Amino acid sequence: MIDLKAARNDPERYRTALARRGGVEAFDSLLEADARWRELVPLVDDLRGRQKLSGRPTPDQVEGLKRLKEELREAETRLAAAEAERDEALRRVPNPPHESVPDGRSEEDAVEVRRIGEPPSLAAPKDHLQLGRFEMERAARLSGSRFGFLVGDTALLALALYRLALERLVAKGFTPMLSPVLVREEAMYGTGFFPTDASEVYEIAADGLYLVGTSEVALAGFHMGEILDGGELPLRYCAFSSCFRREAGAAGRDTRGMFRVHQFQKVEMFSYTRPEDSWEEHERLLAIEEELVAELELPYRVVNTAAGDLSSAAAKRYDIEAWFPSQERYREITSCSNTTDFQARRLGTRLRGERGLEPVHTLNGTAATDRWVLALLENRQREDGSVSVPEPLQHYGAPAEIRAEQG
Repeated sequence: MIDLKAARNDPERYRTALARRGGVEAFDSLLEADARWRELVPLVDDLRGRQKLSGRPTPDQVEGLKRLKEELREAETRLAAAEAERDEALRRVPNPPHESVPDGRSEEDAVEVRRIGEPPSLAAPKDHLQLGRFEMERAARLSGSRFGFLVGDTALLALALYRLALERLVAKGFTPMLSPVLVREEAMYGTGFFPTDASEVYEIAADGLYLVGTSEVALAGFHMGEILDGGELPLRYCAFSSCFRREAGAAGRDTRGMFRVHQFQKVEMFSYTRPEDSWEEHERLLAIEEELVAELELPYRVVNTAAGDLSSAAAKRYDIEAWFPSQERYREITSCSNTTDFQARRLGTRLRGERGLEPVHTLNGTAATDRWVLALLENRQREDGSVSVPEPLQHYGAPAEIRAEQG
C-alpha cells in the first residue's frame, strides 16, 4: 500500500503519478474516506476525555455519564466503520509509477530498451507443438482446456532449464527454496494480487487458501510481520514452484499449445533491500535475467512496461521478450519488478536502520519458466524438424538433440 501520511502531505504529486495508470479515482476515494475518519478521531478523543471525573460523581453527573457512554459507543462504532472504509480504500490504490516508466495502458505502449541477437532465418518455422512432445488432448481429458503434459525429452529439457537457473542464482548469492503454493488471503492482499487480480486466482474455499500464480507471493510472505536488520540487507531468495492462473481475462488469446496455460513451472528471484538500494537492485535482477537468456542464445529484447500495464504493486517493470519464429514476434518470457515499499507496508515487513524502523523495499524477477522451453524449441529448430539443445542445458540432463515424439 502507499504511504498514507505522505499522500496527505502531498496529494497532488500522488494524483499526478497515479493518473498515468488510471488510479486517480481510487486515490480520491481514499482521501475522502481518510477525511471522514480524521473528522471522527477528535470527537471520540473528546468524549473519552469527558468520562474522567475527579471525586465522587453527583447523581446528575452519573446520569450525564450514562448519556456520554452511549454517545461514545455510537461515535466509536462510526469511527470503526470509517477506519474499515479507509483501509479498504487504501487497498485499492496502486503503487505510483516511477518517473522513468512510459505512458500508456497496454503492452503495445511499452518502450523498447534494447534488442539482442538475430532471429533465426527459417523458411517454414514450426511451432512448439510440432517440435517437442506436448500432450494437450490427453491433458484436456484429464483436467480441461489450457493444461498440458510435457513428455520425454521435452520434460528433460524443462527440468534442465530449472536446474541451470537455480545453480546460476545460487552462485550469485541467492538462497534457494521450495516454497508453498497454497497461501492465506493476507498473503494475496499483501503482495497486491488482491483485490485487483482476484479473478485470476484459484481458491480452495473450504480451507481458506489460494493457489499462487507465482512464488513471489510465498517469498514476499517469508518475512511477513518481521523486523529485519538493515545491516544484513539485501536478502536474496530464489524459488522453484508450480504456478496456477485461471487466465479469466484471456478468453480467445493464445489458445493453441502451451503458451498460455493454467499450470506451469517457474524459477523466481526475490530481493529485500534498503530503500536507497532498490533501483540498483532492479537493474541487477534484470542483468541476471539477460545473462540467462544470452547463455541459452535466445534472441530477445528488453522493454520498459507502460504505466497502465503495470501490476498494482509494481512501480516499474522490465519485460524480456524472446523471439517466437512461429508467431513472427517477440513475446514475454520474463518480468522484473520493483514494488518499492508497497508490498512491505501491506505485509508489515520493516527494517531497523539508522533512520529507525521503516518498510523495506521488495523486488521480484523471473529466472526461468516453461515459456522458455517453447522459445528454445522454436529458435533452435533445424529444417528437418529436429532441435539442437544449448550445451549448458546438456550438463543438467537435457539431450543434445530433440526430435518430435509421438505416443
